[in-house]
Amino acid sequence: MRSVTEHQQVIADLIRPRPAQRRAPGDALGLVLAADVTATLALPGFDNSAMDGFAVQAADIASASAEHPVTLPVADDIPAGRTDIRPLQPGTAVRIMTGAPLPPGATSVVPVEATDADFAAPAPPAGQRVAIRTATTEGQHIRRAGEDVAIGTTVLRTGQRLTPAALGLVAALGLAEVDVLPPPRVLVMSTGSELIAPGTPLLPGQIYESNAVMLAAAVREAGAIAVTAPTVRDEPAAFRAALDAHAGDVDLIITTGGVSAGAYEVVKDALGGQVEFTKVAMQPGMPQGAGLVAGTPIVTLPGNPVSSLVSFEVFLRGPLRAAMGLPPDRPRISATLTEDLTSPLGKRQFRRGVLAGTTVTSYGPPASHHLRWLASANCLLDIPADVDRLAAGSQLDVWDLSTG
Repeated sequence: MRSVTEHQQVIADLIRPRPAQRRAPGDALGLVLAADVTATLALPGFDNSAMDGFAVQAADIASASAEHPVTLPVADDIPAGRTDIRPLQPGTAVRIMTGAPLPPGATSVVPVEATDADFAAPAPPAGQRVAIRTATTEGQHIRRAGEDVAIGTTVLRTGQRLTPAALGLVAALGLAEVDVLPPPRVLVMSTGSELIAPGTPLLPGQIYESNAVMLAAAVREAGAIAVTAPTVRDEPAAFRAALDAHAGDVDLIITTGGVSAGAYEVVKDALGGQVEFTKVAMQPGMPQGAGLVAGTPIVTLPGNPVSSLVSFEVFLRGPLRAAMGLPPDRPRISATLTEDLTSPLGKRQFRRGVLAGTTVTSYGPPASHHLRWLASANCLLDIPADVDRLAAGSQLDVWDLSTG
């Protein structure tokens, strides 16, 4: 049988990044930059006020105090967004709002709280005066042009994930688009004549389809785009028709079921010669397959629900995230086992568990149909293939499913 590590490499070699795309900032959250972002303008773009108050020349109010305020005529009113700014004349003040352009000649801003002005009132009438009760220093409460970002500065780098703050910076720089690594489109196909859609009454021998829902969610959680196809019966012609209808529109195909050693294995019957079917020395998830269909990578997973999702975690999640420039692996830690365990010698076992701090306990039976236990587990115990017994207190590698 093929080792887990060998099969991981087979899958990783199949999945490649899509070419970079240009995206609007509003459509790029969580994506990874494919090119540096360099500022073509300064931030701020002009000297502006950091406070609601009055722009003045600091020398004119050097003697101001609460006991002896300095009174100046109010020569103008500058709201944010005004573009026709007149110079400040010595011995005068200009009412100014936060973010508004500083008038030429002003050397500081006095906060409104340090004056007798009422900013709830409309623009000051001609002849109004303001009493200033504090002195200021040169440059006080002024945001200088370029003090945040200078023209030519590389503000975001290739490989950086676009967070809300990063996208805010992109927009503030006036950039309508950025170069990003787009998420892969992943087709999820579930096979089995026994499967029917939830909400439909069951007949004897039928079960509700869950793998496509589960794997599509796993694809989306990894950051990729999930495309689902209707469940396919165990008929090779129907399977090929469904595959052909979608394959050219996606970057990866994931199938579940139809890869074991019994009869009616629709995926093996339909794709023999195009996909390499193999057994991987692991539990759960031994029957696997991978290859190309019309140039599109395809990974065939076993049909038991736990086998299917564990296989996605072990083989697909990492390469998908790597193709998007994202950290590929779940956090992995060494934890202390709280109980004795046995494991099948020769197979690498991925067992459901509950991680609490630095201790871990197995959770539920190891069989591949016990989905309930996986739904409540927060980790996978990674038991090496050459280990058949573990004593309580042993150190064990654990994949943390709650983060990453």
